[in-house]
Amino acid sequence: MNSTEDSLTTASARAGAETGGEAGEAGGEASAETGREAIVRAARRAFTLRPYAEVTMRGIAADAGVSPSLIVKRFGSKEALFNTVADFRAAADELFAAAPPALGRHLVLTMVALRDRLRGDPLLRVVFSLGIEDERTLLRARFREQVTDRLAAALTGPDTQLRAELIAGQLLGLGATLSLHRPDGAGSHAGAERLADLYAPGLQRLIDGP
Repeated sequence: MNSTEDSLTTASARAGAETGGEAGEAGGEASAETGREAIVRAARRAFTLRPYAEVTMRGIAADAGVSPSLIVKRFGSKEALFNTVADFRAAADELFAAAPPALGRHLVLTMVALRDRLRGDPLLRVVFSLGIEDERTLLRARFREQVTDRLAAALTGPDTQLRAELIAGQLLGLGATLSLHRPDGAGSHAGAERLADLYAPGLQRLIDGP
């Protein structure tokens, strides 16, 4: 892993730490959802930092603050958990929940909100996952289908696929920049609205097209 990737994944791991355990599952619907989110966050970190074969349910459980048996109960297997992590649809639903004329600003504000809520970037794992070729291929295919192709279908005018790829790249760049300079960078203190003021116009030009 190069120094940039190491900075990104280390920052993500620090930001993603969360306590909680199996007892939280008995505390009601909100606790159950929090437990699930903690497992998914831990799994994202694990599958980003290490190849699939080196990831263990026990290690994910320790990071999430739950028991391995709870992960089996909620997800069934490591493969099923990986497939959950390799799914970008939930993030895409929120990122693209705006009409094209307002989409640029919405993308920036939603990306920042998702990073705060998920305690990690919802898209960057497609770039920095260390898995074997089959796993990286699956992540890239899912990303293209669930993010890039979906965005291209919502655009009008010429070069919709190219513009969608460039927009996706800018979103990944925004996430990488915020991760790289966390926690003391200017972006960490700028606020979502200021980031949108500066970053959204470039996105909106690509959305609007020529």
